[in-house]
Amino acid sequence: MTLLIIGVIVLLVVFYAIGIYNKLVKLRTLVDEAWSGIDVQLKKRYSLIPNLVETVKGYAKHEQETFEKVVQARNRAQSANTVEDQQAAENQLNKALVNLFALSEQYPELKANQNFLKLQEELSVIEQDIEKSRRYYNGTVREKNILIDSFPSNLVANAFGFVKSKFFELDSEAERALPQVKF
Repeated sequence: MTLLIIGVIVLLVVFYAIGIYNKLVKLRTLVDEAWSGIDVQLKKRYSLIPNLVETVKGYAKHEQETFEKVVQARNRAQSANTVEDQQAAENQLNKALVNLFALSEQYPELKANQNFLKLQEELSVIEQDIEKSRRYYNGTVREKNILIDSFPSNLVANAFGFVKSKFFELDSEAERALPQVKF
């Protein structure tokens, strides 16, 4: 009788471990999918930036340094390979874009240009989509990380080599900073 009880307990533990393992696999896949969603939105953003820069260039020819910073930041962001590298590159790109838009404020005819307004609107929509994708990604990372840290699921996670994922957070201080525009 004791052997039967021990057998049932072992069987329950095995089924529980299988359930935890499957949930960890599911969450890992969701994190990967969520990162892919961010990547799609960032690629849209990167495609739009050269058009935006060229439009502003037509009005502000003497602001070459601002344009170069935007292009360099975009290139760094496109070549980032890890979540940490992507965060740093996106923070730099955000700062450069803030400066570009501040520069555009100095040119009333540019602010009225339909092409510029359309590009600015598209970028705004993409930024909102990036924010939504980032929230989804961070939510799935949170779920996965909690499961990896919680007992007894942490035993299964450690046994099968599941590792915590990094949150994708942009520097809110950089987004709030006032851009410096000098003429």
